[in-house]
Amino acid sequence: MSDSNTTNITYPSTFILQGIPGLEAAHVWISIPFCTMYIIAILGNFTILCIVKTEQSLHGPMYYFLCMLAVTDLVLSTATVPKMLSNFWFNSREIDFNACLTQMYFIHCFSAMESGILLALALDRYVAICDPLRHSTILTNSVVAKIGLAVVLRCGISALPYPFLVRRWPYCRTNIIPHSFCEHIAVVNLACADTRISSYYGLFVLFSVIGLDVLFIIVSYIQILRAIFSLPTKDARLKTFGTCSSHLCCILSFYLPEFFSSLTHRFGHKVPLHVLVLIANVYLLVPPLLHPIIYGIRTKQIRDRLLKLFTRKGT
Repeated sequence: MSDSNTTNITYPSTFILQGIPGLEAAHVWISIPFCTMYIIAILGNFTILCIVKTEQSLHGPMYYFLCMLAVTDLVLSTATVPKMLSNFWFNSREIDFNACLTQMYFIHCFSAMESGILLALALDRYVAICDPLRHSTILTNSVVAKIGLAVVLRCGISALPYPFLVRRWPYCRTNIIPHSFCEHIAVVNLACADTRISSYYGLFVLFSVIGLDVLFIIVSYIQILRAIFSLPTKDARLKTFGTCSSHLCCILSFYLPEFFSSLTHRFGHKVPLHVLVLIANVYLLVPPLLHPIIYGIRTKQIRDRLLKLFTRKGT
């Protein structure tokens, strides 16, 4: 009898997503900006994909990487927001144990994938500015495809241990997750065992995957800035730096919430729980929202194509 009870407790059939702890009464109001951001993110990223597909002049490395970023944003936001909104609107808080692990895998896999694509965009900017004459011969379609495949494999493999680690712990306290989605540490904290290996692995991925991406991005931009400051005129320097502005904005919108969310979840014991959860939600919602807006406004080719579309509809 006790063995049976232990088995049932060890592997709960479902988890309960609490949403944003302490702000349950405001869930409906919180859902309004969340839903708005999600809709804009979906429309914006699909627009980027359609424009790049239909505009022959945009068939180049930067725009291929931008399409990869758009697909990643679509998957990352869709893996979390619909379930989050069903919780806020219909109090549909239950999530199957295996569905929770699947959501967890997609969140961590595609978060790391987004980081890898931002690094690939940094590589594209580096080659375009530091060795422009060889840009088309270095970043061929074959090389772009190989970079994309490498990013997918790296992130898919690095995220695999997350659900397996969660499966190995006994859950004898509660099945209520104080979060709006199945975040790895939020689930692991429910286990009644020494789960330091899960926390250590999360930190390992944070610094060895995403941290290395940041390091290489910084190195690439040091080289880019050296090349920019060696240009003869101020106008040339500003124009060249302007080609990097979209990418820099996307980097800041992704990495700042990512590192803040990951580190505060592990070390921010004095930070209120609802603040931690809100930060985690912002981290998943804001980059998919901002990326198409930033590239749509700051990239001349995409902006011109958008203006043509709206002009045709107006006439």
